[in-house]
Amino acid sequence: MTRTSPPKRPATRRASSGAARPSKRVAAAKPYHHGDLRRVLVDAAFELVTEGGAEAVSVREAARRAGVSPGAPFRHFPSRDALLAAVAEEAQRRFRAEISAALADVPEQDPLARYRALGRAYLRWALRNPAHFEVISTGRLFDYEAAGELRADNAEIIATTARVLEEAGARGLLRTRDVRVLQIAGRALVYGFARMKTDGHFPRWGVADDEVELLADKVLDLFLAGIATES
Repeated sequence: MTRTSPPKRPATRRASSGAARPSKRVAAAKPYHHGDLRRVLVDAAFELVTEGGAEAVSVREAARRAGVSPGAPFRHFPSRDALLAAVAEEAQRRFRAEISAALADVPEQDPLARYRALGRAYLRWALRNPAHFEVISTGRLFDYEAAGELRADNAEIIATTARVLEEAGARGLLRTRDVRVLQIAGRALVYGFARMKTDGHFPRWGVADDEVELLADKVLDLFLAGIATES
């Protein structure tokens, strides 16, 4: 039997080099699904501090809450100290906002009332946010000098206090014009009072939890009476 060859298909014309080729669609790079991983990690660590204090914070647990791998946070926070510094900066930012809000309600023409508002805002925030106060007030938890935002906010609070006291002194409302001594005395008062609360000292002094804020007001008023001139 003679084998017949299959019919030849008509040759297809090869596209010339100048012909347009179909373009390949390149998929756009997808952004990281959190958008701002650093912000998410700080928020997670902030929650950990709220729930269990500074001891509860770890980079691994913050990553777990953020829903990322344990290694993902380290490009933002190479250590637990770095993460705590970021938490402290966020706490200080909220603390400064509390002070700004308190001052907004007091006339600038009454510097002693503004000084009291500063102290009251400090105590109110510290008493209601004890874990966050502990973070910003405990130097061993992070490198204060490396926390630029925290240092800037703290410097602004100190400068605001100095301006208020200088104005009170210029109006003859203070027993002394030594602003530095007055600043340190005032800070020692509110800091010490807040630490007594966070460290659990008040029960041994017979002070119940629901009495602490009222006691804070009385302590502030007694201090102001001691530094003000007699009217």
